[in-house]
Amino acid sequence: MQPMSIVSDIAGRLDMTRLAAAKAALGAVVLSAVYASQHLGGLRPCALCLYQRWPWWIALGLAVLAMALRGHAKLQMAVIGLASMSLLVGAGIAVFHVGVEQHWWQGLASCGGVSDMSTTVEALKKQIISAPVVRCDEAAWSLLGISMAGYNALISMAAGVGGLYLAWRHGRAAL
Repeated sequence: MQPMSIVSDIAGRLDMTRLAAAKAALGAVVLSAVYASQHLGGLRPCALCLYQRWPWWIALGLAVLAMALRGHAKLQMAVIGLASMSLLVGAGIAVFHVGVEQHWWQGLASCGGVSDMSTTVEALKKQIISAPVVRCDEAAWSLLGISMAGYNALISMAAGVGGLYLAWRHGRAAL
């Protein structure tokens, strides 16, 4: 079976509510994995890791909203499109993070530094000594040479592009 015919078959079976439910489920799985790796696996997130979570939360919220809009196909399609675009923004953040990990470019100022400046030298010294430094340019975990940021880029890109395509295809078929 050709890859495009598989996508066409999936598109034919998914209505907007099921697509929204699939996007919400994927968001819940991704966020659960991220928080499990942090709280159960002991992987501390850097600033860019934390930024990568926001698009998933936004997409999850929009997907739930799209499910609640059952019966309003055009509105559902627009909300699913926004959720998909949120994931594409997340893919961009993840690609930026991969570039920082690979030393292709410099990270943000908040990557490994102290983010809240104290007013006295003594308070600043105490804050620096007690603050755990999680650097953005060091991958905390990888599998097959791909870091969590790399996997996030791949999953976010696939879910974003796939969601936009399926919403577009469903809208086009409705005309």
